[in-house]
Amino acid sequence: MSQKLILTGDLNLMNVDDPTVPFRRVAPEFKAADVVFSNMECCLYLPAAGHSVENEGFFADPVPAGEALKNGGIQAVGIANNVNYGETAIMRSIARLDEVGIPHTGAGANREAAYAPVILERNGVRYGFMQRTAVYWPTNHEATKHTAGVAVMKGHTAYQLPLHKTRVEIPPCNRPGLPPVILTWCDAAHLKLFREDVAALRAQCDVLIVSCHWGLKTEVLDYMSEWARVAIDAGADIVMGHGPHYSLPVEAYKGKPIFYGLGSFSFHTGHGGRKHGNWVGMLARITVDDKKVKAATFQFVRHNDQNESVLCTLADEQATLTEIAEASKPFGATLTPKGDEVAINLA
Repeated sequence: MSQKLILTGDLNLMNVDDPTVPFRRVAPEFKAADVVFSNMECCLYLPAAGHSVENEGFFADPVPAGEALKNGGIQAVGIANNVNYGETAIMRSIARLDEVGIPHTGAGANREAAYAPVILERNGVRYGFMQRTAVYWPTNHEATKHTAGVAVMKGHTAYQLPLHKTRVEIPPCNRPGLPPVILTWCDAAHLKLFREDVAALRAQCDVLIVSCHWGLKTEVLDYMSEWARVAIDAGADIVMGHGPHYSLPVEAYKGKPIFYGLGSFSFHTGHGGRKHGNWVGMLARITVDDKKVKAATFQFVRHNDQNESVLCTLADEQATLTEIAEASKPFGATLTPKGDEVAINLA
């Protein structure tokens, strides 16, 4: 019998006081699904002395936010990201997730806990989840042997003078002021440990999902492709990316789907306490049959003024579909409309 796995992008529950609101339009589908996994882009914690929005802490009231996750049908979350910061906030968030019975991966009291995966069993099928972040603060954020923090993937950046014409839009190197080519890559030592972690989880589950917090605006950077493909080469069945809050291209790599950016899924309040805007995200639906990924689709999602996540009709998102389809072509992904969903050719 087929099973249904749902993956979403960023959940930020700041300023949510009614737990029934954010997911009430999608909760029936989520509760009927076998597994729903999301990136939790906030801390379920309120500082005792109050908080200034200028400090950029993504703090959500743990009581209604925890209830919203549970009542909305979210079954597990990743918490390795740039806003899950500070020992107190991390440990309070984890305590609230444990209290409402939502498994989590990507942060913890120490390195061992932060890097531990989540395994959910549904009718004999074991789903394994692991999350890492390449977007994190340089001090007091990465989990260590004795300190709380998040599970990370270190990346590097270099700026190269374009001596050769590699793209049409790059002018020849014969004038002052030429912008550099930005190069990125994964840290070799981190990539080795990551590969080992994926292989270890592969031995414990039937369907393996790697969740990656990465990116900058709408470009798929080199380190993102490197990281995603290594994940699949090491045994992952699906790679889901999040972080820039944009819908990004998809890739079909060795018959496995890579979602480079699922964008936002519930994200009303952003940096500086400002309304996050009219974003468009992607809800991924995965069909699992005989313990293998058989099909992958996505549907666009937005939010309304009441902070409800609203699934979009494809007829209303033709411009978005055209943009994603064109951007996905270099990654070998053929996208086919299927009602209000978009199917990814994995053959």
